[in-house]
Amino acid sequence: MNQGGSLDEREAYVAFNLTDRIGSVKVAELALEHGSVAAAWLALPLKASRSGGEIDVRAEFALAKRYGVEIVTPADAAYPPRLLDQPSHPLALYVKGDVSLLSSPSVAMVGTRRATPYGLDQAFRISRDLARHGWTIVSGLALGIDAESHRGALAADGKTVGIIGSGLDRFYPEENRALAREIVEKGGAVVSEFPFGRQPDQQTFPQRNHVVAALVRGVVAVEAPVKSGTLITTSLAADMGRVVMAVPGRVDARASSGCNALIRDGARLVRNAADVEEELSELLPEAKKSTARRIRRAAKPKPDSPTAESEPAAMPAPEPQTPSAPPFSVEEAMVMREVDADGVQMDVLVRRTGLPVEKVNALCMALRLKGRVRFFPGNRVALPREA
Repeated sequence: MNQGGSLDEREAYVAFNLTDRIGSVKVAELALEHGSVAAAWLALPLKASRSGGEIDVRAEFALAKRYGVEIVTPADAAYPPRLLDQPSHPLALYVKGDVSLLSSPSVAMVGTRRATPYGLDQAFRISRDLARHGWTIVSGLALGIDAESHRGALAADGKTVGIIGSGLDRFYPEENRALAREIVEKGGAVVSEFPFGRQPDQQTFPQRNHVVAALVRGVVAVEAPVKSGTLITTSLAADMGRVVMAVPGRVDARASSGCNALIRDGARLVRNAADVEEELSELLPEAKKSTARRIRRAAKPKPDSPTAESEPAAMPAPEPQTPSAPPFSVEEAMVMREVDADGVQMDVLVRRTGLPVEKVNALCMALRLKGRVRFFPGNRVALPREA
């Protein structure tokens, strides 16, 4: 690595990440202007770290080697495609453990730090059963629901990934350090997008939530109040077209108020791992689909079934005709007829559909949670991005 001269592409990504002032969208613009990320770095007039000091890419890679950490950038084949699909993706991922898990079929389990015994039990049980069926459990390694979700996956000898909101050498919270070590030792991974030395702060946790939502195929909110980081994560997931699910709680329980509100607004109600797999079955390879079907059959076996364990050979998948999508209610269809890719203002939807404004708001939120629309600034509703 030539600190005084040019860097290669992955080194340049790490250098930009060390500045902590330029995100992936701006880097992409600069790379387009200058021909490559490396050339964009050379052309950058102010090359200073977050603290104002000199950028030292050599030292960063030396620390990674010392800690047994792999730094993965968008220039690397190991960078997870689901993250790369997002315009605002991390410039670097610091991974302690199995990098390949970041591209595996995964589900995020999220919830409050101040969890009740009910919430902890649900998080553990659902994560354990999903991990048994091959899903990677992703969470934020926080106290409460996050930690119990990781533990559930470990109890099943499954894989789990913890995304933290600090540099890997500034691990937070300290109470979960031993859990993080166990995750790595048992074949999982602990991941951060932040350089070594970065302390957690109010900026790092929302960024961590963005990575959690982007990495997975669906997000399960287990227990969360109405105002919580969990609902930020589910909102981000909905904007990305991920499947949003929630575990219901008592209607008078503050800890479940956010989850109950999500279900009211259109999130899928989840009682167990089978519910999660059923919602995500269309995103799975055929082998995984048969597992989901087997789980459903176990709950209601066919009368003419030879034995409880027998599994008929899977029928060939039919030729796809039209992209599958959740069915719309009559009122949802009225809204969808008026929405386009450029976005339609909410008051226009109210006028065109003839429905009350409160109803249109609720319908749009439900459609957003289903991944059928996205919200734009200016109170506009638009169709999702092309796949």
